[in-house]
Amino acid sequence: MSFLKKGIVGLLTLVAITFIGGFVLPSQVHVEREALIGASPDQIFAEISDFNNWNDWSPWANIDPDSTLTVTGEGVGQTMSWHSDNPEVGSGTQQVTALAAPRLVKNHLDFGDMGESDTAFLLEPVGDATRVIWSLDTDMRKGVPLLNKPMSTYFGFLMDSIVGTKYEEGLANLKLIMEG
Repeated sequence: MSFLKKGIVGLLTLVAITFIGGFVLPSQVHVEREALIGASPDQIFAEISDFNNWNDWSPWANIDPDSTLTVTGEGVGQTMSWHSDNPEVGSGTQQVTALAAPRLVKNHLDFGDMGESDTAFLLEPVGDATRVIWSLDTDMRKGVPLLNKPMSTYFGFLMDSIVGTKYEEGLANLKLIMEG
């Protein structure tokens, strides 16, 4: 077999292994960040449980000043929808799915063709402060077309660094607001 044929066979084998690996590797992703904030759980809960406050501290709020944002309802079921031509912001909806004052806020995000995620804020009192834990859980292959599932799986390995960095920024912004 010539060198060229061996190279092509090797390349095709590598592509096949990579493609199949995208179906075999775990597709569940969990991202979590936390911050200690010098405010009570009640104060922080009031800030994070109402989407009308999110632009004050959200890490995505200032990326595209031309994006549109709509908030409807209140409490469980409150929905925030956004649209931006900036791919870093994109478009989607977020809905409050559970509130347990002053300890827990759960939201469901729908990014359309980009998938869905569930997020949570857990508030734990620590002396005169509160530990705020912000987490995201998603299945990188859920709702993704068959041929895109392997790439989505591999993209999942980047989620902690991408989303985690934004969560750190958002928690730092929240800390400034709550302590300032």
